[in-house]
Amino acid sequence: MNLALFDFDGTLTNKDMFTRFILFSATPARLVLGSLFLSPLYLLYKIGIIPARKLRPFVSYCAFVGRNKQQLERLGNKYAQEVIPRYLRPEMLAILKRHQAEGTRCIVVSASLDLYLKPWCQSMGLGLICSEMANNSSRYSGYYVAGDCSCQAKANKITQRFKLADYNSIFAYGDTKEDLAMLALADKAYMRGVELKK
Repeated sequence: MNLALFDFDGTLTNKDMFTRFILFSATPARLVLGSLFLSPLYLLYKIGIIPARKLRPFVSYCAFVGRNKQQLERLGNKYAQEVIPRYLRPEMLAILKRHQAEGTRCIVVSASLDLYLKPWCQSMGLGLICSEMANNSSRYSGYYVAGDCSCQAKANKITQRFKLADYNSIFAYGDTKEDLAMLALADKAYMRGVELKK
């Protein structure tokens, strides 16, 4: 069996779905307060002083701390069903479906959130490794379960989940430097659709 690893935002989609979900799910009050609190950090991100992987947990905390679990999961399901399909890249969807038709084990590996990726991946028959939001039986804490799933964390979580030697060939698809550690695990790696030479 082969294994195919797909980044999500910017690879399977043509837009950043993390930010869109924040705007989709946040209450007006949280958007205002979050904008005030996060604007200095966002400025530092825009000028390249702090990376996206450092900013995302702060954004997630502001958006989700104390939120009702059932309500947020309903929003995640709605987002997965109604919003994500509008932003999928047809050419990447074709590659994904070709791998599935060939019997390849296909996994989304993303810094995006389980709130919407879990229902979307389930509907597509895909495995998932991603940033997960912590919760108890009724509320979200605003914190990640095991940190932001990007850069080296992607590779670490892949190797923890899968014994790579068991697969005949490994394919990986990404679009930014956050995907490089994952791409390094593959026999055939593609950055923005272009195969990287080993």
